[in-house]
Amino acid sequence: MTDTAPPIAGRASTAPRDRTFWGFIVLIAVTDIVTKRWAERALALHTPEDVFPPWLRWTLTYNTGAAMNLSLGDWSRVVFSLIAVSMIGYLFVLYRQAAPESRATPAALGLIAAGAFGNLLDRLRHTKGVVDFIDVGTADWRFWTFNVADVGVTSGAILLALLLFNENDATPTPESAVSVPSPESASHD
Repeated sequence: MTDTAPPIAGRASTAPRDRTFWGFIVLIAVTDIVTKRWAERALALHTPEDVFPPWLRWTLTYNTGAAMNLSLGDWSRVVFSLIAVSMIGYLFVLYRQAAPESRATPAALGLIAAGAFGNLLDRLRHTKGVVDFIDVGTADWRFWTFNVADVGVTSGAILLALLLFNENDATPTPESAVSVPSPESASHD
């Protein structure tokens, strides 16, 4: 016998969409918070610590701007915090619109929302900026220093773009949607 009763009010849903979205929110947000606090306690500001030289090192920095140090001057903290709150709200709406059986779209939305949340917490916590510490590159070239929240936002955005791209590929074109009867099925007068 299958249980087809609607969910009880106030009871958490166990739909794949919900488990996936909230699972990624918790995983990325907690990992981001824990690793940032570790970096602030264990690393000296702007002093690289080799992990896998020269490819990976830990370097504590604070980013008062946004991605790749985009800055709006004194308004950066307020504007980027408002953008983050708005985006998290919008991502939550998109998550609620996803089919209860879906997993990929809620995963992408959860990754992005968790990353936005992690960086928002840093902006609200203090004026120093967002904690960044993951430093990758080569001996001659370094990428921007980033954090776990940035990994969530980036990987979620890539996944969402791939899903949208595949969705567009699966959408029939107007020409292919028109059904043309075969000569055998045509009736003769």
